[in-house]
Amino acid sequence: MEFFIDTASIEEITIAQEQGLIDGVTTNPTLLSREGIDWRVRAQEILEVVKGPVSLEVVAEDAPGMIAQAHDLKKIGDNVVVKIPMTPEGLKAIKALSDEGIDTNVTLVFSSLQALLAAKAGGAYVSPFIGRLDAIGSSGMNLVEEIRTIYDNYGYSTKILVASVRHPMHVLDAALIGADVATVPFAVLQQFVHHPLTDKGLASFLGDWHKLTGGNW
Repeated sequence: MEFFIDTASIEEITIAQEQGLIDGVTTNPTLLSREGIDWRVRAQEILEVVKGPVSLEVVAEDAPGMIAQAHDLKKIGDNVVVKIPMTPEGLKAIKALSDEGIDTNVTLVFSSLQALLAAKAGGAYVSPFIGRLDAIGSSGMNLVEEIRTIYDNYGYSTKILVASVRHPMHVLDAALIGADVATVPFAVLQQFVHHPLTDKGLASFLGDWHKLTGGNW
């Protein structure tokens, strides 16, 4: 399973890369707006430090506008993946961009039929927003499982990119189902590392080492 980090923070991206945890980055207008810097400057900075896919989102609402913005985003870096919303106009843009060989990440997906349409249009990634579904009493993981089954049934190559991750169990469940990618906020990503028994065991080992050597190597 690939991990993307869902952030526009260079500090968070750098730490996660040093830990060897991430394969790519996803951003959106909300994340970029929190950085207090021109979004194009920040996008360029991210692309300078990340070699994997970096999702940048269009904001036009019509297909011609989305396509034009996608071309503009691709000028920033070859590894840009263009985020397109799951709308009727978005589907037109996804199809046109796919025909051009431009990878898209179909975002704001909340049903398995939307995911099927995203794959048929040629999306490289589909992003089911599982946390937002859980928040309204639906099951985000059921959606991921349905998408996995549909894609496997028909041999679609579109990658399932689990988004709106709220906690580590979302990622574990998605991995067990067979999702291709999870895009994870920095704080949640760091939770993967920690376990109380790890901390307890390390403290015990270090205590014994101190008794043995007085703390010297």
